[in-house]
Amino acid sequence: MNPVFRTIALIGKYKSPEIAESLLNLAAFLRSRDVAVMVEEGTAALVGADGFPVASYAVIGQRADLAIVLGGDGSMLTAARQLAESGVPLVGVNQGRLGFMTDLARDDMLDGVADLLEGRFKDERRFLLDATVSRDGACVFQTQALNDVVVNKGDLGRMIEFAVSIDGEFIYNQRSDGLIVATPTGSTAYALSANGPILHPAVPGIALVPLCPHALSNRPITVSDASRIEIVIRAPHRARVHADGQEKFELVAGDRVDVARSHRSIRLLHPLGYSYFAMLREKLHWSETPRSY
Repeated sequence: MNPVFRTIALIGKYKSPEIAESLLNLAAFLRSRDVAVMVEEGTAALVGADGFPVASYAVIGQRADLAIVLGGDGSMLTAARQLAESGVPLVGVNQGRLGFMTDLARDDMLDGVADLLEGRFKDERRFLLDATVSRDGACVFQTQALNDVVVNKGDLGRMIEFAVSIDGEFIYNQRSDGLIVATPTGSTAYALSANGPILHPAVPGIALVPLCPHALSNRPITVSDASRIEIVIRAPHRARVHADGQEKFELVAGDRVDVARSHRSIRLLHPLGYSYFAMLREKLHWSETPRSY
């Protein structure tokens, strides 16, 4: 049987040498199934993928039918943001700790990939956020995020003050350590640790989660994914904006951070038995599976 995916890119966590054995085993397995393999260039520099073509993210976006990411959610976030424009679907092999987006266990990797090659998977789309920073009327920074855009106090040892508006309507001034603007994907990340709501991936919403607010009445709120969120830093405060914890930009008083749903999305492929709620039960150590009587 011809595999569904003819060219597959392999991406691994850069600072994790233990990825090498799994990645090279997977590359050999794919080649034995007549699949063309390319290894992302940063990964190849780590694992020494001799005998396999090395490719940049740009080339992967142009040529790959699928990208398999070996690592944790951080590795998936990097790959997702790099490949969002191309629409290359992603599969995660969990080599980290929690792994909310990495479905395949390392020990079951080859069986899971064999199922993918034969077309046995679920296809899901997750939206991203676009974030821009304006200063004196000019755009000085722009980025995108799959999990969250976070405005926080940076290295300061005190709270910051900022104004929040949604779709042009003033909502509140807030004094706190910052604000998390999270997608449903990111609702189980930093936002969860700040007592934010868990949003099912099918929910078309964006969560706003305060970080240690001075007023206890400042609570998390979920708004429509069609909303445009505006955050303005109040004088004399300085702050910092982060995208997925991987990109950052220093903010000064008067800077405006605009966050909105991106037109880009990513495709995640899951095993046929995948269940979002089962994943939550496992990762968050919720109650045991009910008995059958």
